[in-house]
Amino acid sequence: MGDRLTFLGHSTVLVDLDGVRVLTDPMLGHMAGAIRRQWPAASQAALADLAAVFISHGHWDHLNMSSLRALPGRPALIVPVGLGRLVAKAAPGIVHEVRAGDRLQFGDLTLEAVDAEHGHRRSLFTTSEALGLLITGSTGVYFAGDTELFPAMTDLAGRVDVALLPVGGWGPRLGAGHMDPVRAAEAAGRISPAVAIPIHWGTLYPLGLRRLASRRFERPGPAFRTAVAARAPGVKVRILEPGASVELGRGAVR
Repeated sequence: MGDRLTFLGHSTVLVDLDGVRVLTDPMLGHMAGAIRRQWPAASQAALADLAAVFISHGHWDHLNMSSLRALPGRPALIVPVGLGRLVAKAAPGIVHEVRAGDRLQFGDLTLEAVDAEHGHRRSLFTTSEALGLLITGSTGVYFAGDTELFPAMTDLAGRVDVALLPVGGWGPRLGAGHMDPVRAAEAAGRISPAVAIPIHWGTLYPLGLRRLASRRFERPGPAFRTAVAARAPGVKVRILEPGASVELGRGAVR
């Protein structure tokens, strides 16, 4: 299919670049019992031949054990230090525990763990840092995971062609450690990618609140475009519905 980026909903993104397939934060079904998915999940066939799966942190909407069990093949699992034993219970591939600054090579791609500013506790017994991921190949792709604004974002400037930035959540209120559309637009200004794509919005909603989805959960994407136009006018915004793709070219998207 060539080099492309496919948004699969929430923080799940499939990056096909330079012959390598990388998946982020697979969340392929409902989250627990009370959080429902309003878009169909990707098929196993669409996720074939994965080289690596990156887990940004241990929160339930990013590290989903049933989704890991459903992945085909034996992709490598890249996780923050502290989550390796948990992830190994669900997936058969090699597990790499990483800290910010660690790099792994997959074919012609370099996968570098980068900082994120977010809560880190999954349970009383499992903690880990939150991380983002910088994928460097013929195109530079930054996946922020879950994060608040942090000073070191400016260090990414000049290294990122496409930035995947979280702009919302799945509940009625956005808790600490997240960016809303305005703060995500500020992040786009600091990073200065050619293209910014909003993630972490419009996919999951609490049971019983589906009627509010069009007003509350589907609002952050368009609001992000408006905020970027005001705060980082040199950055192009592409809004993708779950399942939609953009082609990656050298230095941007087509």
